[in-house]
Amino acid sequence: MVRSMLPADVKAALIEVCGRCFWYKDPLFDMFARAGIPEDMYLKYEHEPKFKIARLLLGDLETLGEDGLLLQRRLLTELCKLRDVPDREVPDRDAGLTALRRLKEVAVEHDLGVKDEKSGTKRRAADADALVQRARDRERRLEELKSAFSEMAASGEVLARGYGLEDLLKEVFALYEIRYRKSYRADGEQIDGFFAFGGFDYLVEARWRKEQPSLQDLLAFKGKVDRKIESTRGVFVSIPGFNPDSIRRLREAGPTNLILVDGYDLTLILEGRVSLTDALQAKIERAAQEGVIYLPLSTLFD
Repeated sequence: MVRSMLPADVKAALIEVCGRCFWYKDPLFDMFARAGIPEDMYLKYEHEPKFKIARLLLGDLETLGEDGLLLQRRLLTELCKLRDVPDREVPDRDAGLTALRRLKEVAVEHDLGVKDEKSGTKRRAADADALVQRARDRERRLEELKSAFSEMAASGEVLARGYGLEDLLKEVFALYEIRYRKSYRADGEQIDGFFAFGGFDYLVEARWRKEQPSLQDLLAFKGKVDRKIESTRGVFVSIPGFNPDSIRRLREAGPTNLILVDGYDLTLILEGRVSLTDALQAKIERAAQEGVIYLPLSTLFD
């Protein structure tokens, strides 16, 4: 079967816009939905970088022949309607605007437009409605979990709060369709949680105590992670936060494979101000690129 596809320069410009005009993935996925692209086609790549998501999605659409080309052109049209970078958090607005301007130029050069068919319009509307309903359901459940989190914070029962935190984390991960295993024991060691994200496995340490974890606590958890397969990393969740001196000394001790999450990070996720997937991605990218293992999510809004 001959594949129908966009011209190479249009495709490259479209991928560039997807990568540079969006900081968080949810607005990008909303754009895909408005173009009528079925959500299962892009959600399967939700843990990949935005440039790669766009490239893989366009490739998948090419295999659909004329139907796929129509969806590609609808996406092109939706992006060309933009007059500004749609995501205020994008780190380089000028680069985003340059990419958007280039996309419009090559679209005009190739005289590309979109013919809306009734069936496609209905499908796009249905997909958009389903996306809106899904977002509302998630928002409602996050509100319930935020209330439960507040009740736990007001409770003085330390042990109950610890178990409650483990349950809450599992619920939050489920909302974002990330498989999460609750506390278990492995080789005599207590593991508070486990999940897979972006091609890596993550062990979780979940603590809700009065004291911030000490350097020894962080090193002990790192030891658990190091004793697993090489691609394993760790997420240390401490509701009261972390001591800056302990973080500094942990980094000075050598390479680390941990990222740190505090109570305010979790609050921002429960309030819906940042999605769990975007929160994880931001922390992982900063740790990988700059060695910053403790990135408060509040800095994303500065």
